[in-house]
Order: sequence, then structure tokens, then C-alpha cells
Amino acid sequence: MHFILQSDNLSKDIQHLKFFTAKKIINFLQQKNIKTILEQLAFYKKSHKNQTHYQLWQEGCHPKIISTVGMMRQKIQYIHDNPVKRGYVDLSEHWRYSSYRNYFDTGFEVVFDGVEIVVW
Repeated sequence: MHFILQSDNLSKDIQHLKFFTAKKIINFLQQKNIKTILEQLAFYKKSHKNQTHYQLWQEGCHPKIISTVGMMRQKIQYIHDNPVKRGYVDLSEHWRYSSYRNYFDTGFEVVFDGVEIVVW
């Protein structure tokens, strides 16, 4: 999963996001008894992890500082193109979970001033 965000403590916030979402998703899968996905998550669990039975997220965090308008555009384009490259959809706008429509269908404009993103 790729996303763009700003935080005073990015590593800690991403760790909390991963912990919270993994717990919620695994609880949901267990409640619905969705064994095939749970078995896949158990298969990918790292052998050195003794406290958990499942591996939902990849280990690590690799944040990149976005320091120019060009870099911001490139990262947004990469995120939008990813479902197409993976073969999930034919066009970026077809991926229902994408922010693509926020940028291209609604006429919103992203302004990057080096500190924050403002959408209007």
C-alpha cells in the first residue's frame, strides 16, 4: 500500500496504523471464518515472530521526503498507476480505492508549497 502523508513522527504513526489495521482486519477475517485468507496470512508470517500468528503487512517502513512539486506529481502518478501495472484494472480511474478521481475527475488541484498539500 502506498500513500502520502505528513507526520511529526512518521515511523511511529505508520507502526500504529499497521498495528491497528492488522488487528481489525484479522479480527474481521476470524469472525467471518475466512480461512483461505487467514491461511495465506499465516503462511507469510515471519518465523521469528512469536507473538503473532499472521503477517498482514510487510515489515519495515521506507518513507521518502517529498521536496519538490515534480517529485510530488511523480509519487501521486506512481500511486495511481500501480493497480494498472499489477493488472487489477485497465485504467487508473477504474480502481475504486484510488484517489485518482479526486485529482482528475473533479477538477481539484494540488498545490505543493514544500510544507503541506492544500486541496481546493
